[in-house]
Amino acid sequence: MLHEIINWLITTIGAMGYTGIFLLMALESSIVPIPSEIFMPPAGYLVQQGQMNMALVILSGTLGSLFGAYLNYFAAHHLGRPFLLKYGRYVLITEEHFRRVEDYFASHGEISTFIGRMLPVIRHLVSLPAGLAGMNHFKFSVYTLLGAFIWVSILTWIGYFLGHNEALIMQYSHQAVIDVIAACVVLVISYIFLHRRKIARMQIEE
Repeated sequence: MLHEIINWLITTIGAMGYTGIFLLMALESSIVPIPSEIFMPPAGYLVQQGQMNMALVILSGTLGSLFGAYLNYFAAHHLGRPFLLKYGRYVLITEEHFRRVEDYFASHGEISTFIGRMLPVIRHLVSLPAGLAGMNHFKFSVYTLLGAFIWVSILTWIGYFLGHNEALIMQYSHQAVIDVIAACVVLVISYIFLHRRKIARMQIEE
């Protein structure tokens, strides 16, 4: 089954080219839970075979991820926010809750967006609270691009080095997920530590 899926993806991506990678990553980053671990390594394999360009594959995947993230962002900001502000009280969502979300993303939106873009499941959802909170567009774009670039690059290089070996691709893709989660945990701990030190220093100065 996996062999057939991989072969189908290689054929499909090869036929659609960079546009196919862009569209698949856009879907993966929006509301369709298509794991990029399935289709980015086959694109890397096509690079190994000389049928695609590494830089363009990574660029297409990264921009597709940003596009999909913005679909969620704008949907949440222009549709979800007014709806919840108007009717949220009926499900115990108050303006105070929105204020807390806004305050959180004003202070921690960058790290949340960056890390969320590299984590399974969360990368499908992180754009929603960012949109609801009205996170700064430029910061949202920069940290989404950075997180997506790292994740897309990892998966593409896995496919490049492992070629058409489906078992190894899945094994290393799963290991990549575990390694990225571990790295994100370390990053969050470091961020919290530095953030608390900054607050303590500001309090002392006052």
